This record gives sequence, structure tokens and C-alpha cells, in this order.
Amino acid sequence: MKRIFAPLALLTLLLLAAGCAPKITSLQRKEAASLVSEAQFASTLREWRRAEELTAKAAALCPDNGEYWLNLGSFRRRLDNLSGARAAYTSAAKAYGAAYQADPKDPQPLMQQVYVYSLLGKPKDALKALKRAQADHGGNPGVKNFTEQALERLCEDPEFKALAV
Repeated sequence: MKRIFAPLALLTLLLLAAGCAPKITSLQRKEAASLVSEAQFASTLREWRRAEELTAKAAALCPDNGEYWLNLGSFRRRLDNLSGARAAYTSAAKAYGAAYQADPKDPQPLMQQVYVYSLLGKPKDALKALKRAQADHGGNPGVKNFTEQALERLCEDPEFKALAV
């Protein structure tokens, strides 16, 4: 009986964890938005450490928000925390992927993935996301005008390079 119980308990926990992502309440979203607002103010003062701490709290409250992760990565990059920036950018790519799966009619999450994959130094993944956006949303002016050449120019931009890992 003990031999069966442990694997069944583990399997039950895994199934529960996989199927039940924590629900983010409206109060948590409001708190995260407030933290991000404060972080934006801190960033205008170039207080990167404070901006990073506030944005990390916001991302923890709303892990489905790719913008929070993207901003967190940029603040960490400014603090020369490359591994932290890489982790935040990776979380941003996942959040944008989930957002696109939730609403495949909106090309914006895919375009954000192109940007994040480029920051991560993953040109093949960036190009794959761009091609998917072009295939699924070729009529969208923002997608139509963002070509492979535009992606190459973006990656060569000095400001972009300063945020890349």
C-alpha cells in the first residue's frame, strides 16, 4: 500500500500544479500597476536599484505580464546583472507566448517576442516569431512593416545592444 501511495500522491500534486495556475486578483493587478508606476518614476531619476526592486515585486504579483518582465530585465541589465536580466527576459518571452495563445487575433505579443528573443541573443527564435506573425497577421500594418531588415537594424542599434544579454 505504501509503495502505491507515494507515487499517487506525487502524481496528484503534479496534476494539480499543472492545471491550476494561481488566479491573479484585480487587487493584485492594481498593486502591481502602482508598483510599476513608482518604478517608472525611479527610473526617470536613474535609480535603477529601486526601479528593479519595485518591478520585481510587480512581476511576482502578475507573472503573466510580459511588460513587467521586460522592464525588469532592462533594469537588471542596467545594473550589470546579466543572469538576472536573462531570466527576466526569458520570463517575458514565456508571458508573451501565453498571451498570444490566449488571444491569437492580437499580433502584439508575437511582435514583443521578436524583440525579447533579440534581446536574449536568439536570432533564430526571433526570426521564427516574426515569420509566424507575418504568416498569421500579414495584413496588420505593424507586422507588415517590420521586416527582417528592420529586425537587423534593431539589433545593431547601440541603445538596443546596451539592454541585450
